[in-house]
Amino acid sequence: MSTKPQTEASAPATDGGLREIKAESSITDRVRDSIRQAIIDGELAPGSLHSVQSLANIFKVSRTPVREALIDLAGADMVEFERNRGVRILQTSVHDLEEILVLRILLEVPAAYRAASQIDEEGLEALRMELDTMTEAARIGDEPTMMHHDRRFHEIINAASGNARLAEYVDSLRDLILTRGVSTVDTTRSLDEIVMEHQAILAGLESGDGDSAARMMKEHLVNTSALLLQQEGGRDSALSLGWEGLVVGESQR
Repeated sequence: MSTKPQTEASAPATDGGLREIKAESSITDRVRDSIRQAIIDGELAPGSLHSVQSLANIFKVSRTPVREALIDLAGADMVEFERNRGVRILQTSVHDLEEILVLRILLEVPAAYRAASQIDEEGLEALRMELDTMTEAARIGDEPTMMHHDRRFHEIINAASGNARLAEYVDSLRDLILTRGVSTVDTTRSLDEIVMEHQAILAGLESGDGDSAARMMKEHLVNTSALLLQQEGGRDSALSLGWEGLVVGESQR
C-alpha cells in the first residue's frame, strides 16, 4: 500500500498548468499524485497518449519515478500502457461508472453500519466540522469546496469502520468518477439537498444507530447513482441489476 505524500508548497505551474515536482524522498508518490490530479483536472486529456520521457520532462523528474507512478495508476485503471507507444489516459465509460457506483453502495453501506458502533467523539466532531464547511459552501454556491469536504466526510466514515483497505479503495473509486467529470449539482439536485442527505447520515452515526446510518448512506448513494446514470446514459440507475438487494449492513426486517 502506498504512503500518502507529505503536504508542501506547490511548484510553479508549467505546460498548461501541470506542476513541476521537487526532488524529495517520496518522489514516486508525489509524481503519482500530480499525474492523478492532472488527469482529474483534465490537464492530461482522456484518450491522449504520452511517453514516459515527455511526462518526466513536464514534471522535471527522471523517468524511473514516472514509470513507477504510471504502473500504480494503471492498477487503478486511470492509464493504460501501449506497447512501443507509451501510456494512454483512460476515460471512465458509462458502464464503468455503473460498476463503480454499485461497488460504492456495496462497500459504503456496511461501512456506515459498522462505523456507528466504532466511531469515537473525535471522529464525530470531525464529521460535524466537515458538514459545517459543506453547509457554508452550499450557501455561497462553492461546489469545489463542497465536493472536497463531501469526499472527506465519506473518508472519515469509511476509516471509522476499521477497514483501512476499504477506505483507500473507495477513495480510488471516487477518482475514477471524477475522471468522467460528472456532477449532479444544478442539473438534478442542489448543493443544499446533498447537505441534507449527509445530515441524515451523521444523525444515525451520532445516535449509534447502525441501521439508521446504513439506511441513510444507502439512500444517499442510490440516489446519487440513479441521478448520475440517468444524466450520463439515459438509464434509470445501476440498481436495475438488483445489486441494492445484496447490500450487507442493515438489519433485515
